[in-house]
Amino acid sequence: MKTAVIVFPGSNCDRDAEVALRQATGQDPTMVWHKDGTLPEDTDLVMVPGGFSYGDYLRCGAMAANSPVISQLHAHAERGGYILGVCNGFQILCETGLLPGALMRNMSLDFVCKPQPLKVESANSAFTSAYAGGSEVTIPIAHHDGNYVADDEILNRLEGDGRVAFRYVGNPNGSARDIAGVISENGRVLGMMPHPERAIGGHEGGTDGLGVFESLLSAA
Repeated sequence: MKTAVIVFPGSNCDRDAEVALRQATGQDPTMVWHKDGTLPEDTDLVMVPGGFSYGDYLRCGAMAANSPVISQLHAHAERGGYILGVCNGFQILCETGLLPGALMRNMSLDFVCKPQPLKVESANSAFTSAYAGGSEVTIPIAHHDGNYVADDEILNRLEGDGRVAFRYVGNPNGSARDIAGVISENGRVLGMMPHPERAIGGHEGGTDGLGVFESLLSAA
């Protein structure tokens, strides 16, 4: 599997993403500077990492969503490539229109950083097939603006299409219907606030995040 990680000014989880992809695939991902505007040919998976792109000025992900590389990201999704957006990456994907909804300030107004129990809502996706549907996993969160919002029409469509990938068990931020991660209409894009790249083994956050990468390896 050929992978790439997009790096923006202020990204701080790009190295975590790099390590996780190397561990999962056995190959180094290509680190793509956002101004380059070009993804390597034959890339299977693009990861949009967490962090605070452009310092979260204006609105989380708003400035990054206008970077030159975003047109390539749209083209990658349209031709069937996979995209995984984590935390700030999820915010960016919503700002670009690749995913519906938006991420707002946590209901508590506090930054939340902790291991977070999640329910795997559906195992019928390229991102979750390695999990058992309905199972509970624990993946770290670290965000100030993780409150997922969308109107009822969008929420009902996500539910009806089986595009809610993960739900919070004990909602940490006020997200509508406890939603922690959603999948695009074509099934090729996942945005999630929890950090699977921080739960791949060792002393960091357990191993429950590995399933996301193992699922993608099976799908590619």
